[in-house]
Amino acid sequence: MTSSLSPGRRPRSWPAFAGRRANGVSYEHPVGFWAGILTTTTGVVLQLPMYWMARDMHFHLAGMAMTWYMDLGMVLLFVGVGLTLWSLYPRRVPDEAFSKIQVRALDDTSLSRAHVALLLVLAAAITIDVMKTTTLAFIAPGSAAEYGLRGPLNPHAHALPVALYPLAGISGTTVGSLAWGWLGDRIGRRASILVSAVIFVATSTCGTMPAYWMNLVTCFVMGIGVGGMLPITFALMSETIPKRHRGWLMVLIGSDIAGAYIIVSWLASTIAAPEHYGWRMLWLIGLPSGLVLLLLNRWIPESPRFLLLHGRDEEARAVMSRYGAAVREGESELAVEQGLATGYRLLFSRSFLGLTAAVLLLALSIGVTQYGFQQWMPSNLQKLGFSAVRSTSILRNAALIGFPFSLPIALLYGFWSTKKTVILVIAMLGTSLVTFTLLGDHVADNRGLLYVLLVVPVWGISILNSVLAAYTAEVYPTVVRARGSGLSAGATKFGGVLILALVVVAVAAPSVRLTALYAVVPMALATVALILFGPETRHRQLESITAEELHLELGAGPAPIADASPA
Repeated sequence: MTSSLSPGRRPRSWPAFAGRRANGVSYEHPVGFWAGILTTTTGVVLQLPMYWMARDMHFHLAGMAMTWYMDLGMVLLFVGVGLTLWSLYPRRVPDEAFSKIQVRALDDTSLSRAHVALLLVLAAAITIDVMKTTTLAFIAPGSAAEYGLRGPLNPHAHALPVALYPLAGISGTTVGSLAWGWLGDRIGRRASILVSAVIFVATSTCGTMPAYWMNLVTCFVMGIGVGGMLPITFALMSETIPKRHRGWLMVLIGSDIAGAYIIVSWLASTIAAPEHYGWRMLWLIGLPSGLVLLLLNRWIPESPRFLLLHGRDEEARAVMSRYGAAVREGESELAVEQGLATGYRLLFSRSFLGLTAAVLLLALSIGVTQYGFQQWMPSNLQKLGFSAVRSTSILRNAALIGFPFSLPIALLYGFWSTKKTVILVIAMLGTSLVTFTLLGDHVADNRGLLYVLLVVPVWGISILNSVLAAYTAEVYPTVVRARGSGLSAGATKFGGVLILALVVVAVAAPSVRLTALYAVVPMALATVALILFGPETRHRQLESITAEELHLELGAGPAPIADASPA
């Protein structure tokens, strides 16, 4: 079968997978995969004795010398991650073959136990992922005190700034978002998620590094894995969940971004408090959490749309059957996409430039808010007179109060309007940030008002991040969906890089007023761009959302859209 809109190509079969299963879960080299996980875990375990030896010093490792077994552990980490990547990477990536399977059958299914299992596992993946970047805000006071760094609580210290810590991590996530966007479109959504998970395990050693520069390097590598997880999980969800439930479920699962903040703030005020196991424990929990995600991977199949786009019909049939989809043959809705030149350049083509601009502006505004305003809030609260434990408790309570509001936002996104819901959340968040800008440090004069105002940005930025991730996973075609999601996530992190870089060079002191102001400006621009260029996606098949743009890109004129009107 060939498409009139795309050049004909001879179908080629995908090489046989040694670990292929009937349920669509497969590995290129199964033994290598589990050997890589075991090697990586062993490398982390060899780092732990130094941490425990420092228990009489409140777990302060600064200045301690690396031991031979720690050096061996570092070598094993590199070997383990490399072995895992090799075990998942296909022997060769063939030219795309034209599939004869229609994906509408997958969109029209009912929710099944298989869908629920996938959603629960991906919710855990998102929570574990977001805990990494959220941790950056809560380790700042403790790491600054241990290493004697310059920061909000010690602004005149003649030392390196503590802002280098989050800057290293967020810079890594920027690189990882773009790299994993390419990887997800190249080797698959599932394989990319598993590579991220093993990096989570490996970089939990950030909590055992005795020198500040070692923390920065490890944190940067951690960021690379973190940057890839979130966009790929949303791409997989959008391509697997039935269209009627796709929107609200993605936002609801994505609200675990707020759940991650609750978990980290609770950990920071309890077991990771200075009087217990210290700030390093926030990194070390990456070992068990990453292993849990890897063990749950049997409930994560490959995206059927990705499989069909690459001519892997047999595996796609198995996955679709798993989700209760009656496989139908005919002209595939993905045929047009197989005639496109892949790559990031498609995202900036004439057909998608306006949409990409809207996504990037909104992502940038989220990054500036999350890594400007929210990142420095624990330190700013201490600067305003609250204790370290009290500061983390206030932020935890704000996240808890806002968390139940995630459900109505998810329902609005799924059953009212995707585009209008995004604008509504922006308006709520912008109002709170404007108030912080006007009041500045005087917001602490009224404790009740402070608590109320904190609920919106602490919870709101998490739900807006979730809404953007869901929206981006819907508005781009399958052939570049992972790249589009990765670009959006990368822009979010780049907003963080910009604001943290300003803090490092002391152009912008991380005060309440300035961090709120820097967040409001790009948010206003993003709203305008979204109104002009953002499509409505509610209850529409993924292929219909961009059908017209794809036809215009191929020079074929407007395309008929089967379900242009939301169901």
